[in-house]
Amino acid sequence: MNNNASKIRFGIIGTNFISDWVMAGAKQDARFEAAAVCSRNQDTADAFASRHGIAHTFTSLEAMAQSHLIDAVYIASPNHLHAEQSLLCMSHGKHVLCEKPLAANAAQARRMIALARSKRLALMEAMKPVLTPNFRAVIDNLHRIGTVRRYFSSYCQYSSRYDKLKAGELPNAFRADYANGALVDIGIYTIYPMLTLFGKPLQIQANGLLLPTGVDGQGAVNFRYPEMNATVLYSKIADSALPTEIQGESGTITLDRINIIGKVSFSQRRQAASGKNLPTTSEDLSAVTDKDEYYYEVAEFIDIILSARYESAINSHANSLATLDVMDEIRRQLGVVYPADGLDAEE
Repeated sequence: MNNNASKIRFGIIGTNFISDWVMAGAKQDARFEAAAVCSRNQDTADAFASRHGIAHTFTSLEAMAQSHLIDAVYIASPNHLHAEQSLLCMSHGKHVLCEKPLAANAAQARRMIALARSKRLALMEAMKPVLTPNFRAVIDNLHRIGTVRRYFSSYCQYSSRYDKLKAGELPNAFRADYANGALVDIGIYTIYPMLTLFGKPLQIQANGLLLPTGVDGQGAVNFRYPEMNATVLYSKIADSALPTEIQGESGTITLDRINIIGKVSFSQRRQAASGKNLPTTSEDLSAVTDKDEYYYEVAEFIDIILSARYESAINSHANSLATLDVMDEIRRQLGVVYPADGLDAEE
């Protein structure tokens, strides 16, 4: 039993580099306590525990989920395990902060959400950019661009693991049985903010390039809304430095990078009395902060636990589910099928 109600004791599931990054941000919140770590390999668990000063290690997730040493878990395991592990931990009364994507598909997410609500547990997807002060600046200033006409976002980053794939290896990042591929790995960063700001589109049109493993290496998706259009580009087999833009009739908001928002600017369209267009003015909306980028998702998760809200207003169940619904349709159009899709359809 946790005798300190202001502390949330976490069990960490997964010991990869993302867990290390999240730990760096989490430690900036005094309410966070890393109480245990679970890995299939004891040596790996011991090494992670040593790096982060964690007292308890497990090689059995069932044992950690049953333990009274923790109140919540952070899940950073491969995508295909997210639903299974979340359901297990929630069945033992543990709150769940799960890496993106929340599940392999929307059907899995619906089961996760149903269990979280029935047991009054916090369940949140660890989608960090939309919880940062810079994304808040976007929300607070969106009205200034007038009627929104277009959302454009690009996240294209050549993966070193693609070189391994071309060399004949089979890295997890490009395995369908691990529910992976470019869309769910990095394309999700372009889609989640769009749905957070504008809701689900009326129509989706996707094109992409499939790799020999059956997952997508890159994609381009057009979305139709009642009064606007949206386009996203994503790739793990090519690079791009294109920013994200939200274009309105009165101005444009620009984000330098959608996955790590470092700068937000507002450009206002100006017109002289004669009707002639004047040079646009630009205003820096970027927030100044001393917090690690991962701090905000952990702080938000702890907030919803301690306030007994159990669901984030930004990283809400509805936004996570909408994102998976949209990605399921994109995968359907591209022909990307996960083993979990057939299993979930049968349930």
